Amino acid sequence: MTRMYDLRQKEIVNINDGARYGFVSDLELDPVQGRIIALVVPGPGRVLGVFGRDQEYRIPWEMITKIGDDIILVSCDTGKVLSESH
Repeated sequence: MTRMYDLRQKEIVNINDGARYGFVSDLELDPVQGRIIALVVPGPGRVLGVFGRDQEYRIPWEMITKIGDDIILVSCDTGKVLSESH
């Protein structure tokens, strides 16, 4: 069984282009079925890549290819998983 704390300790890397998205900050859940719909990762910063984030990566659970000890590998199109923050 994997816990939220465990997922937050793993870096997400896209196997398609080698992009490193960062670490899980939140989960999108389906409360009716009790399952994870997507992993949420803060997007790139606006000023010098550090200050202010108005976008986030929303990575659907189906795009996860492997969860390892230190890393989560995903297969996705970066442009399609990057969206405006809520």
